[in-house]
Amino acid sequence: MKTALLLIDIQNDFCTGGALAVKESETVITVANKAIELCQQHDQQHKMTIIASQDWHPADHGSFAVNSGQSAGELGELNGIPQVWWPVHCVQGQVGAEFHPALNQAAIREVFRKGENPQVDSYSAFFDNDHKNATRLHHWLSEQQINRLLILGIATDYCVKFTVLDALEHGYETYVIPEGCRGVNIHPEDSQKALAEMADKGAKLISLSEMTSLF
Repeated sequence: MKTALLLIDIQNDFCTGGALAVKESETVITVANKAIELCQQHDQQHKMTIIASQDWHPADHGSFAVNSGQSAGELGELNGIPQVWWPVHCVQGQVGAEFHPALNQAAIREVFRKGENPQVDSYSAFFDNDHKNATRLHHWLSEQQINRLLILGIATDYCVKFTVLDALEHGYETYVIPEGCRGVNIHPEDSQKALAEMADKGAKLISLSEMTSLF
């Protein structure tokens, strides 16, 4: 069975000092690098691929509070879809959209960008939020004959959760490393609820130390 370690949105704007920083983002980077190292140490048969998603918004994206005349953090609707209004973040070509410099980027084989359509947000690495347009991810994984995903990153309650749910819908055997995930937590319990939902839908929650059992 071929596996991909999928790193979700470990970008400057989601880390300390960024426009939409999550708490304890340093932990995510540390765990991501340890997971990469484990893959490199134990993947003797070269069945493990390391890939990443990247939020990549145009400056006029409709989900940005400033573009919609809304207050950041509040709930609303964007083209008929429920929407959290966000601060401007991960704008194409800007430093905030770059992967964090502490992340072992050299190990990443392929990057999948999302959120490029200004009319709809995109939490999942597979689809825009309206599920009308897909990213390259599923097609690429199919071409590579990868059928198992190991997922960590930012943010537990948004991009990680929706990526995991779509992975399960596509039929991937899906694992999540909670210690390598951190959430926005507009409500304090959001990340725990997200992990419970992922597990309920069929994702397997494992620790970093349990990763090697998958090789």
